[in-house]
Amino acid sequence: MAHARRGVIREAGGAIGDAGAWVGGADTRSSVSGPVRITMRPAAPTPRRLWRKMRLRFLRTALAAVAAALAVTACGGDGDDDGAGGHPIQRLVAFGDSFSDVGSYGVGTIALIGAQTGGAGRWTVNDTRGGQVWVEQLSQRLDLPPACAAETGLQPNSPALTGAPVTAHPGCTIYAQGGARVASVLAGSSVAMQRLGEVNIGYLAKPVQQQMAAHLAAAGGAYRGDELVVVMAGTNDVVMELALTAPTNPTQALQNVADAGAQLGALVRSEVVAKGAQRVLVLNVPNIAGLPYLRDQGEAIATLGDTMTRAFNQQLAAALAGVPQVHLADAYGLTSDMLARPGHYGLSNVSDVACGPNAFSPTPSTNGTALVCNSANLLPGDRSRYLLADAIHPTPYAHGLIADFALAQMREAGWR
Repeated sequence: MAHARRGVIREAGGAIGDAGAWVGGADTRSSVSGPVRITMRPAAPTPRRLWRKMRLRFLRTALAAVAAALAVTACGGDGDDDGAGGHPIQRLVAFGDSFSDVGSYGVGTIALIGAQTGGAGRWTVNDTRGGQVWVEQLSQRLDLPPACAAETGLQPNSPALTGAPVTAHPGCTIYAQGGARVASVLAGSSVAMQRLGEVNIGYLAKPVQQQMAAHLAAAGGAYRGDELVVVMAGTNDVVMELALTAPTNPTQALQNVADAGAQLGALVRSEVVAKGAQRVLVLNVPNIAGLPYLRDQGEAIATLGDTMTRAFNQQLAAALAGVPQVHLADAYGLTSDMLARPGHYGLSNVSDVACGPNAFSPTPSTNGTALVCNSANLLPGDRSRYLLADAIHPTPYAHGLIADFALAQMREAGWR
Protein backbone atom coordinates (compact mmCIF):
# COMPACT_ATOMS: atom_id res chain seq x y z
CA MET A 1 0.00 0.00 0.00
CA ALA A 2 1.27 3.41 -0.91
CA HIS A 3 0.43 4.99 2.43
CA ALA A 4 1.96 2.06 4.32
CA ARG A 5 5.19 2.55 2.46
CA ARG A 6 5.29 6.21 3.33
CA GLY A 7 4.85 5.17 6.94
CA VAL A 8 7.90 2.91 6.68
CA ILE A 9 9.95 5.80 5.35
CA ARG A 10 8.92 8.03 8.25
CA GLU A 11 9.75 5.35 10.81
CA ALA A 12 13.10 4.57 9.21
CA GLY A 13 13.94 8.27 8.93
CA GLY A 14 13.20 8.80 12.61
CA ALA A 15 15.42 5.90 13.63
CA ILE A 16 18.26 7.19 11.50
CA GLY A 17 17.83 10.70 12.85
CA ASP A 18 17.99 9.40 16.42
CA ALA A 19 21.17 7.48 15.70
CA GLY A 20 22.75 10.53 14.08
CA ALA A 21 21.94 12.68 17.16
CA TRP A 22 23.53 10.07 19.41
CA VAL A 23 26.70 10.04 17.29
CA GLY A 24 26.95 13.82 17.39
CA GLY A 25 26.52 13.80 21.17
CA ALA A 26 29.27 11.25 21.59
CA ASP A 27 31.65 13.42 19.56
CA THR A 28 31.01 16.71 21.39
CA ARG A 29 31.15 15.93 25.08
CA SER A 30 32.78 18.71 27.18
CA SER A 31 36.08 17.90 28.90
CA VAL A 32 35.78 21.00 31.12
CA SER A 33 35.00 20.58 34.83
CA GLY A 34 34.87 22.95 37.82
CA PRO A 35 34.25 26.67 37.96
CA VAL A 36 37.53 27.71 36.35
CA ARG A 37 37.52 28.46 32.60
CA ILE A 38 40.70 27.16 31.05
CA THR A 39 41.75 27.67 27.46
CA MET A 40 43.59 24.65 26.15
CA ARG A 41 45.29 23.94 22.91
CA PRO A 42 44.03 20.72 21.36
CA ALA A 43 46.34 17.93 22.17
CA ALA A 44 47.95 15.91 19.43
CA PRO A 45 45.60 13.10 18.46
CA THR A 46 46.39 9.85 20.13
CA PRO A 47 45.94 6.50 18.33
CA ARG A 48 42.86 5.90 20.46
CA ARG A 49 41.27 9.21 19.37
CA LEU A 50 42.12 8.55 15.72
CA TRP A 51 40.45 5.16 15.98
CA ARG A 52 37.33 6.72 17.54
CA LYS A 53 37.07 9.33 14.74
CA MET A 54 37.49 6.66 12.07
CA ARG A 55 34.83 4.61 13.79
CA LEU A 56 32.38 7.50 13.91
CA ARG A 57 33.01 8.37 10.26
CA PHE A 58 32.35 4.77 9.29
CA LEU A 59 29.15 4.71 11.36
CA ARG A 60 27.83 7.88 9.69
CA THR A 61 28.59 6.44 6.23
CA ALA A 62 26.91 3.16 7.09
CA LEU A 63 23.81 4.90 8.44
CA ALA A 64 23.52 7.02 5.28
CA ALA A 65 23.74 3.86 3.17
CA VAL A 66 21.01 2.21 5.24
CA ALA A 67 18.80 5.27 4.84
CA ALA A 68 19.22 5.23 1.08
CA ALA A 69 18.47 1.52 0.90
CA LEU A 70 15.33 1.90 3.02
CA ALA A 71 14.10 4.75 0.84
CA VAL A 72 14.56 2.74 -2.35
CA THR A 73 12.91 -0.33 -0.86
CA ALA A 74 9.97 1.58 0.58
CA CYS A 75 9.37 3.83 -2.40
CA GLY A 76 10.02 1.30 -5.12
CA GLY A 77 12.59 3.49 -6.86
CA ASP A 78 10.19 5.88 -8.58
CA GLY A 79 7.14 5.42 -6.40
CA ASP A 80 5.47 2.56 -8.29
CA ASP A 81 7.85 -0.37 -7.90
CA ASP A 82 5.66 -3.12 -6.56
CA GLY A 83 7.91 -6.11 -6.35
CA ALA A 84 6.70 -7.59 -9.66
CA GLY A 85 10.07 -8.14 -11.27
CA GLY A 86 11.22 -4.64 -10.30
CA HIS A 87 9.28 -3.00 -13.15
CA PRO A 88 7.08 -0.02 -12.20
CA ILE A 89 3.69 0.07 -13.88
CA GLN A 90 3.84 2.12 -17.06
CA ARG A 91 0.60 1.31 -18.86
CA LEU A 92 -2.75 -0.42 -18.50
CA VAL A 93 -3.91 -3.17 -20.87
CA ALA A 94 -7.58 -4.20 -20.65
CA PHE A 95 -9.49 -7.12 -22.11
CA GLY A 96 -13.21 -7.65 -21.75
CA ASP A 97 -16.67 -6.38 -22.60
CA SER A 98 -18.86 -3.30 -22.24
CA PHE A 99 -17.96 -2.84 -18.57
CA SER A 100 -14.43 -1.88 -19.69
CA ASP A 101 -15.13 -0.48 -23.19
CA VAL A 102 -13.84 3.09 -23.48
CA GLY A 103 -15.28 3.96 -26.89
CA SER A 104 -14.93 1.14 -29.41
CA TYR A 105 -18.27 2.15 -30.94
CA GLY A 106 -17.97 5.91 -30.59
CA VAL A 107 -18.05 6.30 -34.37
CA GLY A 108 -20.64 6.55 -37.15
CA THR A 109 -24.21 6.97 -35.97
CA ILE A 110 -23.21 6.77 -32.31
CA ALA A 111 -20.70 9.58 -32.67
CA LEU A 112 -23.31 11.69 -34.44
CA ILE A 113 -25.85 11.12 -31.65
CA GLY A 114 -23.21 12.01 -29.06
CA ALA A 115 -22.31 15.24 -30.84
CA GLN A 116 -25.96 16.27 -31.02
CA THR A 117 -27.01 15.34 -27.49
CA GLY A 118 -23.95 15.64 -25.23
CA GLY A 119 -21.93 12.42 -25.40
CA ALA A 120 -22.14 8.76 -26.43
CA GLY A 121 -19.91 5.74 -27.02
CA ARG A 122 -19.44 4.35 -23.51
CA TRP A 123 -21.85 2.09 -21.66
CA THR A 124 -22.63 4.52 -18.86
CA VAL A 125 -23.86 8.10 -18.50
CA ASN A 126 -21.70 9.75 -21.16
CA ASP A 127 -20.39 13.24 -21.60
CA THR A 128 -18.22 14.72 -24.32
CA ARG A 129 -15.01 14.51 -22.28
CA GLY A 130 -14.96 10.77 -21.63
CA GLY A 131 -13.26 9.37 -18.56
CA GLN A 132 -16.33 7.76 -17.03
CA VAL A 133 -15.43 4.05 -17.23
CA TRP A 134 -13.57 2.35 -14.40
CA VAL A 135 -10.46 1.52 -16.46
CA GLU A 136 -10.20 5.20 -17.43
CA GLN A 137 -10.54 6.24 -13.81
CA LEU A 138 -8.02 3.62 -12.74
CA SER A 139 -5.50 4.88 -15.31
CA GLN A 140 -5.94 8.41 -13.99
CA ARG A 141 -5.40 7.36 -10.38
CA LEU A 142 -2.25 5.46 -11.31
CA ASP A 143 -0.92 8.44 -13.31
CA LEU A 144 -0.77 6.33 -16.46
CA PRO A 145 -1.37 7.51 -20.03
CA PRO A 146 -5.06 8.11 -20.82
CA ALA A 147 -6.96 4.92 -21.61
CA CYS A 148 -8.03 4.72 -25.26
CA ALA A 149 -9.73 2.11 -27.42
CA ALA A 150 -7.34 -0.13 -29.33
CA GLU A 151 -9.91 -0.61 -32.09
CA THR A 152 -13.02 1.23 -33.23
CA GLY A 153 -15.65 0.43 -35.81
CA LEU A 154 -19.34 -0.06 -36.47
CA GLN A 155 -20.85 -2.24 -39.21
CA PRO A 156 -24.66 -1.93 -39.35
CA ASN A 157 -26.67 -3.77 -41.97
CA SER A 158 -29.49 -1.26 -41.84
CA PRO A 159 -29.60 1.76 -44.19
CA ALA A 160 -30.94 3.85 -41.32
CA LEU A 161 -27.60 3.63 -39.51
CA THR A 162 -24.18 4.96 -40.47
CA GLY A 163 -21.23 2.69 -39.93
CA ALA A 164 -17.49 3.23 -39.71
CA PRO A 165 -14.56 1.08 -40.84
CA VAL A 166 -12.74 -1.13 -38.38
CA THR A 167 -9.67 0.87 -37.40
CA ALA A 168 -6.76 -0.08 -35.14
CA HIS A 169 -5.24 2.66 -32.98
CA PRO A 170 -1.54 2.07 -32.33
CA GLY A 171 -0.50 2.87 -28.79
CA CYS A 172 -4.01 2.33 -27.39
CA THR A 173 -4.29 -0.75 -25.19
CA ILE A 174 -7.93 -0.98 -24.08
CA TYR A 175 -9.16 -3.91 -26.18
CA ALA A 176 -12.47 -4.44 -24.37
CA GLN A 177 -15.53 -4.19 -26.64
CA GLY A 178 -19.20 -4.09 -25.83
CA GLY A 179 -20.88 -7.44 -26.42
CA ALA A 180 -17.63 -9.43 -26.32
CA ARG A 181 -17.65 -12.99 -25.01
CA VAL A 182 -14.69 -15.14 -23.97
CA ALA A 183 -14.32 -17.03 -27.26
CA SER A 184 -17.64 -17.13 -29.12
CA VAL A 185 -18.42 -14.49 -31.75
CA LEU A 186 -22.18 -14.86 -31.25
CA ALA A 187 -22.87 -11.70 -29.30
CA GLY A 188 -25.91 -9.46 -29.10
CA SER A 189 -26.37 -6.98 -31.97
CA SER A 190 -23.03 -8.08 -33.43
CA VAL A 191 -21.75 -8.54 -36.96
CA ALA A 192 -21.73 -12.30 -36.37
CA MET A 193 -25.46 -12.28 -35.63
CA GLN A 194 -26.08 -10.54 -38.96
CA ARG A 195 -24.90 -13.74 -40.63
CA LEU A 196 -27.81 -15.49 -38.91
CA GLY A 197 -30.27 -13.03 -40.45
CA GLU A 198 -30.37 -10.41 -37.69
CA VAL A 199 -30.64 -6.75 -38.71
CA ASN A 200 -28.67 -4.75 -36.17
CA ILE A 201 -26.18 -1.98 -35.50
CA GLY A 202 -23.14 -4.17 -36.11
CA TYR A 203 -21.05 -4.24 -32.95
CA LEU A 204 -17.62 -5.76 -33.52
CA ALA A 205 -17.76 -7.71 -30.24
CA LYS A 206 -14.32 -9.21 -30.75
CA PRO A 207 -13.98 -12.11 -28.27
CA VAL A 208 -11.42 -11.85 -25.49
CA GLN A 209 -9.41 -14.60 -27.14
CA GLN A 210 -9.01 -12.41 -30.23
CA GLN A 211 -8.40 -9.29 -28.13
CA MET A 212 -5.44 -10.97 -26.46
CA ALA A 213 -4.07 -12.09 -29.82
CA ALA A 214 -4.40 -8.55 -31.18
CA HIS A 215 -2.36 -7.14 -28.31
CA LEU A 216 0.39 -9.71 -28.73
CA ALA A 217 0.55 -8.92 -32.45
CA ALA A 218 0.86 -5.21 -31.70
CA ALA A 219 3.39 -5.73 -28.89
CA GLY A 220 5.79 -8.01 -30.74
CA GLY A 221 4.51 -11.26 -29.24
CA ALA A 222 5.26 -10.57 -25.58
CA TYR A 223 4.56 -8.35 -22.60
CA ARG A 224 7.30 -6.06 -21.32
CA GLY A 225 6.59 -6.74 -17.64
CA ASP A 226 5.66 -3.14 -16.83
CA GLU A 227 1.94 -3.47 -17.64
CA LEU A 228 -1.04 -3.75 -15.38
CA VAL A 229 -3.31 -6.15 -17.26
CA VAL A 230 -7.00 -6.17 -16.29
CA VAL A 231 -9.46 -8.78 -17.49
CA MET A 232 -13.22 -8.63 -16.94
CA ALA A 233 -15.39 -10.87 -19.09
CA GLY A 234 -18.06 -13.56 -18.94
CA THR A 235 -21.23 -11.53 -18.49
CA ASN A 236 -22.12 -11.83 -22.17
CA ASP A 237 -21.53 -15.57 -22.07
CA VAL A 238 -24.18 -15.80 -19.37
CA VAL A 239 -26.57 -13.46 -21.20
CA MET A 240 -26.22 -15.12 -24.61
CA GLU A 241 -26.47 -18.67 -23.26
CA LEU A 242 -29.64 -17.68 -21.43
CA ALA A 243 -31.03 -16.35 -24.72
CA LEU A 244 -29.77 -18.95 -27.22
CA THR A 245 -29.43 -22.25 -25.37
CA ALA A 246 -31.28 -22.18 -22.06
CA PRO A 247 -34.83 -22.03 -23.52
CA THR A 248 -34.41 -25.54 -24.96
CA ASN A 249 -31.53 -27.00 -22.95
CA PRO A 250 -30.71 -25.20 -19.68
CA THR A 251 -28.29 -27.93 -18.63
CA GLN A 252 -26.23 -27.40 -21.77
CA ALA A 253 -26.36 -23.64 -21.27
CA LEU A 254 -24.95 -24.06 -17.76
CA GLN A 255 -22.18 -26.30 -19.06
CA ASN A 256 -21.30 -23.88 -21.85
CA VAL A 257 -20.92 -21.02 -19.37
CA ALA A 258 -18.80 -23.11 -17.00
CA ASP A 259 -16.57 -24.07 -19.94
CA ALA A 260 -16.22 -20.39 -20.83
CA GLY A 261 -14.99 -19.65 -17.31
CA ALA A 262 -12.37 -22.38 -17.53
CA GLN A 263 -11.38 -21.16 -20.98
CA LEU A 264 -10.90 -17.58 -19.80
CA GLY A 265 -8.61 -18.82 -17.03
CA ALA A 266 -6.62 -20.88 -19.52
CA LEU A 267 -6.29 -17.88 -21.85
CA VAL A 268 -4.98 -15.70 -19.03
CA ARG A 269 -2.36 -18.34 -18.25
CA SER A 270 -1.26 -19.06 -21.83
CA GLU A 271 -1.74 -15.72 -23.61
CA VAL A 272 -0.95 -13.26 -20.84
CA VAL A 273 1.14 -14.74 -18.02
CA ALA A 274 3.15 -17.11 -20.23
CA LYS A 275 3.89 -14.16 -22.54
CA GLY A 276 5.56 -12.16 -19.79
CA ALA A 277 2.85 -10.23 -17.91
CA GLN A 278 3.75 -9.80 -14.23
CA ARG A 279 0.57 -8.20 -12.83
CA VAL A 280 -2.79 -9.48 -14.02
CA LEU A 281 -5.95 -8.38 -12.23
CA VAL A 282 -8.91 -10.58 -13.17
CA LEU A 283 -12.40 -9.54 -12.10
CA ASN A 284 -15.01 -12.28 -12.11
CA VAL A 285 -18.60 -11.85 -13.33
CA PRO A 286 -20.66 -9.47 -11.15
CA ASN A 287 -23.95 -10.43 -9.54
CA ILE A 288 -26.07 -9.62 -12.59
CA ALA A 289 -29.02 -11.67 -11.29
CA GLY A 290 -29.64 -8.89 -8.77
CA LEU A 291 -29.81 -6.24 -11.50
CA PRO A 292 -32.93 -5.26 -13.47
CA TYR A 293 -31.69 -6.88 -16.69
CA LEU A 294 -32.25 -10.39 -15.30
CA ARG A 295 -34.39 -9.58 -12.28
CA ASP A 296 -37.15 -8.13 -14.45
CA GLN A 297 -37.30 -11.30 -16.59
CA GLY A 298 -38.71 -13.25 -13.68
CA GLU A 299 -37.44 -15.34 -10.81
CA ALA A 300 -36.74 -18.44 -12.90
CA ILE A 301 -34.47 -16.59 -15.34
CA ALA A 302 -32.73 -14.67 -12.57
CA THR A 303 -32.09 -17.87 -10.60
CA LEU A 304 -30.70 -19.71 -13.61
CA GLY A 305 -28.59 -16.68 -14.50
CA ASP A 306 -27.15 -16.63 -10.99
CA THR A 307 -26.38 -20.36 -11.13
CA MET A 308 -24.59 -19.84 -14.46
CA THR A 309 -22.66 -16.86 -13.10
CA ARG A 310 -21.47 -18.86 -10.11
CA ALA A 311 -20.45 -21.75 -12.35
CA PHE A 312 -18.41 -19.41 -14.56
CA ASN A 313 -16.71 -17.84 -11.55
CA GLN A 314 -15.92 -21.19 -9.93
CA GLN A 315 -14.28 -22.53 -13.08
CA LEU A 316 -12.38 -19.29 -13.59
CA ALA A 317 -11.01 -19.44 -10.04
CA ALA A 318 -9.99 -23.09 -10.43
CA ALA A 319 -8.16 -22.35 -13.68
CA LEU A 320 -6.19 -19.48 -12.13
CA ALA A 321 -5.34 -21.14 -8.81
CA GLY A 322 -1.65 -21.06 -7.98
CA VAL A 323 -0.63 -18.46 -10.59
CA PRO A 324 1.42 -15.88 -8.65
CA GLN A 325 1.19 -13.20 -11.34
CA VAL A 326 -2.62 -13.23 -11.17
CA HIS A 327 -4.88 -11.67 -8.56
CA LEU A 328 -8.52 -12.73 -8.82
CA ALA A 329 -10.90 -10.01 -7.62
CA ASP A 330 -14.42 -10.85 -6.50
CA ALA A 331 -16.63 -8.47 -8.49
CA TYR A 332 -19.57 -10.77 -7.71
CA GLY A 333 -19.06 -10.16 -4.01
CA LEU A 334 -18.62 -6.43 -4.59
CA THR A 335 -21.89 -6.02 -6.45
CA SER A 336 -23.72 -8.23 -3.96
CA ASP A 337 -22.49 -6.00 -1.15
CA MET A 338 -23.49 -2.86 -3.04
CA LEU A 339 -27.00 -4.23 -3.43
CA ALA A 340 -27.18 -5.18 0.25
CA ARG A 341 -25.48 -2.09 1.73
CA PRO A 342 -25.82 0.80 -0.72
CA GLY A 343 -25.25 3.45 1.95
CA HIS A 344 -21.82 2.03 2.71
CA TYR A 345 -20.78 2.96 -0.83
CA GLY A 346 -22.57 6.30 -0.96
CA LEU A 347 -25.13 4.92 -3.41
CA SER A 348 -28.55 6.56 -3.35
CA ASN A 349 -30.36 3.89 -5.41
CA VAL A 350 -29.51 0.34 -6.52
CA SER A 351 -32.87 -0.72 -7.98
CA ASP A 352 -33.72 1.83 -10.66
CA VAL A 353 -31.87 3.21 -13.66
CA ALA A 354 -30.58 6.70 -14.39
CA CYS A 355 -31.00 6.71 -18.18
CA GLY A 356 -34.36 7.54 -19.70
CA PRO A 357 -35.65 7.19 -23.27
CA ASN A 358 -33.06 8.01 -25.91
CA ALA A 359 -32.26 7.55 -29.59
CA PHE A 360 -32.01 3.78 -29.25
CA SER A 361 -35.17 3.22 -27.21
CA PRO A 362 -37.55 0.75 -28.87
CA THR A 363 -40.47 3.07 -28.01
CA PRO A 364 -40.58 6.75 -27.00
CA SER A 365 -41.50 5.80 -23.44
CA THR A 366 -38.93 3.00 -22.96
CA ASN A 367 -35.67 3.65 -21.17
CA GLY A 368 -32.75 3.31 -23.55
CA THR A 369 -29.27 1.79 -23.59
CA ALA A 370 -26.42 3.46 -21.76
CA LEU A 371 -24.39 3.56 -24.97
CA VAL A 372 -26.09 6.82 -26.01
CA CYS A 373 -27.13 7.98 -22.54
CA ASN A 374 -26.02 11.40 -21.31
CA SER A 375 -27.24 14.24 -19.14
CA ALA A 376 -29.71 15.32 -21.81
CA ASN A 377 -31.76 12.12 -21.56
CA LEU A 378 -31.52 11.19 -17.88
CA LEU A 379 -34.68 10.53 -15.94
CA PRO A 380 -35.79 13.39 -13.64
CA GLY A 381 -34.16 13.94 -10.26
CA ASP A 382 -30.63 13.57 -8.93
CA ARG A 383 -29.30 10.33 -10.42
CA SER A 384 -25.61 11.07 -9.87
CA ARG A 385 -25.17 8.39 -7.22
CA TYR A 386 -27.30 5.68 -8.74
CA LEU A 387 -25.70 2.28 -9.19
CA LEU A 388 -27.11 1.73 -12.66
CA ALA A 389 -27.12 3.76 -15.84
CA ASP A 390 -29.28 1.24 -17.68
CA ALA A 391 -30.53 -2.19 -16.64
CA ILE A 392 -27.03 -3.67 -16.32
CA HIS A 393 -24.30 -1.03 -16.77
CA PRO A 394 -22.89 1.17 -13.98
CA THR A 395 -23.07 4.94 -13.70
CA PRO A 396 -19.80 6.92 -13.66
CA TYR A 397 -20.06 7.06 -9.86
CA ALA A 398 -20.37 3.28 -9.65
CA HIS A 399 -17.49 2.93 -12.12
CA GLY A 400 -15.47 5.00 -9.65
CA LEU A 401 -16.32 2.49 -6.94
CA ILE A 402 -15.04 -0.30 -9.17
CA ALA A 403 -11.82 1.65 -9.73
CA ASP A 404 -11.48 2.04 -5.95
CA PHE A 405 -12.03 -1.69 -5.60
CA ALA A 406 -9.36 -2.41 -8.21
CA LEU A 407 -6.86 -0.21 -6.36
CA ALA A 408 -7.61 -2.02 -3.10
CA GLN A 409 -7.10 -5.36 -4.84
CA MET A 410 -3.76 -4.15 -6.20
CA ARG A 411 -2.68 -3.29 -2.67
CA GLU A 412 -3.80 -6.70 -1.46
CA ALA A 413 -1.68 -8.27 -4.20
CA GLY A 414 1.33 -6.17 -3.14
CA TRP A 415 1.38 -4.14 -6.34
CA ARG A 416 0.94 -0.73 -4.67
